[in-house]
Amino acid sequence: MPPTDPNYTALRTQLESLTTEAFRPELSDIDRRPTLDIARLMNDEDATVPAAVAERLPEIAAAIDATAARMARGGRLIYAGAGTAGRLGVLDASECPPTFNTEPSEVLGLIAGGPSAMVTAVEGAEDSKELAAGDLTALAVADRDVVVGISASGRTPYAVGAVEHARAIGALTIGLSCNADSPLAAAAEHGIEIVVGPELITGSTRLKAGTAQKLVLNMISTITMIRLGKTFGNLMVDVRASNDKLRARSRRIIALATGASDLEIEAALTETGGEVKNAILVLLGGVDGHEAARLLDTSRGHLRTALQSSRTPAPGHPHHN
Repeated sequence: MPPTDPNYTALRTQLESLTTEAFRPELSDIDRRPTLDIARLMNDEDATVPAAVAERLPEIAAAIDATAARMARGGRLIYAGAGTAGRLGVLDASECPPTFNTEPSEVLGLIAGGPSAMVTAVEGAEDSKELAAGDLTALAVADRDVVVGISASGRTPYAVGAVEHARAIGALTIGLSCNADSPLAAAAEHGIEIVVGPELITGSTRLKAGTAQKLVLNMISTITMIRLGKTFGNLMVDVRASNDKLRARSRRIIALATGASDLEIEAALTETGGEVKNAILVLLGGVDGHEAARLLDTSRGHLRTALQSSRTPAPGHPHHN
């Protein structure tokens, strides 16, 4: 886009009005400061981010409850963004299967320009609303799904386009940005604006803005999964034991949940084909593997509910109420 193009002038004016793009003259000598001073400055800046998130917790909670309700009916959680925002969405989505045993298709991350944009900037991809609509159409997004547009500026066409397309077909929409009065929040049913202020390096929104987005995405996925029964108390009972560390962790989770001995834990895991949640139900509910699977199926995976339905509950156990 040449500097004489009126669209260029409009975009430049728009960027100059965004707090995430604001210039801080007091930091113009940062490259001449000692490294420890710069590190201290960055750390002080980062410390302001949780407070900015705290101001928006009611909006975040409302978005999470709405998300959990859609997912409980079989909907998917789909993140959409460009650049850093897109990468953060892909990161959050990719961590759900090993943490919560979700199917890879249940939580998805779309990044403008496709998978290669995770490691290489794809110029121009973020500027297309049509690209976002096409990516969502390829996933057959429907009204039971949830689409979260992520954009530090709150104006990225790819993120705004994703939300507009999803909302038009009745999907739940969330717009996560780091500027007030953003087009993204306005386009979404649930707008979440975490205003973190100007960055240490002017316009480098992978810093405070990126940290803010990471914190909110952690909340959206984690608390939604808690609401969906993917945890038992604060234990990851749906963990998928795909390596040695996770196999060891799964045994520790069962021990913490049940107080059972190593021998009892191994027997329960054998009985349930290695499923942690089922093994806990076998140990605490006094049922066999087949009955544990049936009870969990009936309770839609909620271990507490399945325990209450089991034939021989274990009264007085600290985790069983």
